[in-house]
Amino acid sequence: MSKEKYYDTIISPVITEKSTMASENNQVMFNVAKTATKPQIKKAVEGLFDVKVKAVNTLVRKGKVKRFKGLMGRQSDVKKAIVTLEDGQSIDVTTGL
Repeated sequence: MSKEKYYDTIISPVITEKSTMASENNQVMFNVAKTATKPQIKKAVEGLFDVKVKAVNTLVRKGKVKRFKGLMGRQSDVKKAIVTLEDGQSIDVTTGL
């Protein structure tokens, strides 16, 4: 895969309290494309960050109906990947690419 495909697969890192707690266990969370598979995510993370990936878990957070200034709106579905790295590997997502 080319670098452009890697960036199409991995959209952005997830920086929340929960993802910060997971980083203590060698895990990093990313928002990924809805069509991305686990092998594609693994290859993209290894290609972009030069690390070894142990496992990839994915989940789809369903969109919610929200009200904004009295108007109903809908948030879109988001696919997230929880990437577990091999021992001794790390990614600092706060610096960016």
